[in-house]
Amino acid sequence: MKKTKIFFDTEFTGLHHNTTLISIGLIAETGETFYAELTDYDKSQIDDWIRDNVIDNLLIKENSTVGLDYPNTRIVTGATPSVKLYLTEWIAKFGEVEMWSDCLSYDWVLFNRIFGHAFSIPGNVYYIPFDICTMFKLSGIDPDINREVFSEYKGETKKHNALHDAIVIKACFDKMSKPQSKKI
Repeated sequence: MKKTKIFFDTEFTGLHHNTTLISIGLIAETGETFYAELTDYDKSQIDDWIRDNVIDNLLIKENSTVGLDYPNTRIVTGATPSVKLYLTEWIAKFGEVEMWSDCLSYDWVLFNRIFGHAFSIPGNVYYIPFDICTMFKLSGIDPDINREVFSEYKGETKKHNALHDAIVIKACFDKMSKPQSKKI
């Protein structure tokens, strides 16, 4: 049975073991999107870089949604248990899914943390995640390449916004997955 690919990204309070999730963005290969901002992240971990590059790029400001360039997106905000319910419902509609991220070291751990731990993720989610960094490396492309440039992304740039980054991850995957034309 074919699994639906879901591309996702997270924003969090820093590259350390006590990090907490600020937001998560997902886009299915069908184009449907989900975006959540969590209200229970550890605000004491916010430094200037996180404030300027992540918090300032959140889509929900003062109880009103901004970033209307994301049509047909399920947008939610709340504490982790609430986000878990909405995310579980959204993922369920795709049947069997496999999760794809950029550099998934933190993303996968934080995705699992939403559900409590790895054995509590939705049953339709394949337990092995995948990442485009490995695809880049195996394709002979520098894994540190600028994702927007590589994918030729034409939308508004909101780097370090989880939904934007998930959309760019999907665009990179799509470009790398296209059959290359053979020269005659």
